[in-house]
Amino acid sequence: MALKIDVQIKCIGFPCVDIKHDNYIVPDIDVTPDKISVIMISEAAPGSLSDYYYAGGVSLFEKTTVQAFKDAGAKVSSIQDVLGLGVYLTTAVKCGKTGYGIDTATVRQCSLLLEKELALFPAVKVLMLMGDVAIKAVNEIARRADEARVIPAGSTYKIRGQEYRFRNARVFPSYLQAGPSFFIEKSKRKMIAQDITAALKLVL
Repeated sequence: MALKIDVQIKCIGFPCVDIKHDNYIVPDIDVTPDKISVIMISEAAPGSLSDYYYAGGVSLFEKTTVQAFKDAGAKVSSIQDVLGLGVYLTTAVKCGKTGYGIDTATVRQCSLLLEKELALFPAVKVLMLMGDVAIKAVNEIARRADEARVIPAGSTYKIRGQEYRFRNARVFPSYLQAGPSFFIEKSKRKMIAQDITAALKLVL
C-alpha cells in the first residue's frame, strides 16, 4: 500500500530559529514502504525548493545524487530510477539552512520528524547517513530511546568502513552527496561511491 509521505509527516509550529521555514519540505511522493530497503538521509532542504530530490526536471539534488549512484556502478538516470532500486531519499532537517552549519538544537528538534519518517519503513535494511547532520540526527533518535550511540564521535574518514547497526538496519556514515560540493570534493566523491556500492550489495 502506497503512502503519501508529506501527509504522514508534518512539522507543527516550526519552533527552530536558525533555518528558513519558507524552504520547509517533506518528500511529496507516494511510496510503497515494503519496497524500500535503503534510506539515504542527507543534511537539509536546498536553498531553492526547485533543487529538491523530487522537484522534477533536473534539480541539483537529483543531478548530484544520480551521479553518485552512477559512480557506484548503478544504472540510473533519474531519481525515479534510484527509487526503483529501493532507495528512498530524504533530509535530516526539513527546512533550508541560513548559514554554513545547523544548530544542534535544530537537529534535535527535526530528528523528531525524521524518527516518524523512518518508522514508516519497517523493511529497511540500510541507512545511509550522508554527512554530520544526518549522523547527529540518528544518534539523537537513539539517545531519546535510551539506546546506544549509533555512530561514534570522530571524523567520517576515520569511522567509515566499520560496521554499525541501528535496530534492524546496517548504518553507513558517509559524506554529503546532495549539492554543489559533490562535484568539488573529488576524494569524498570516491568514498561516497564506495559506500553506496557496499550498501547496494547488501540489498540487491
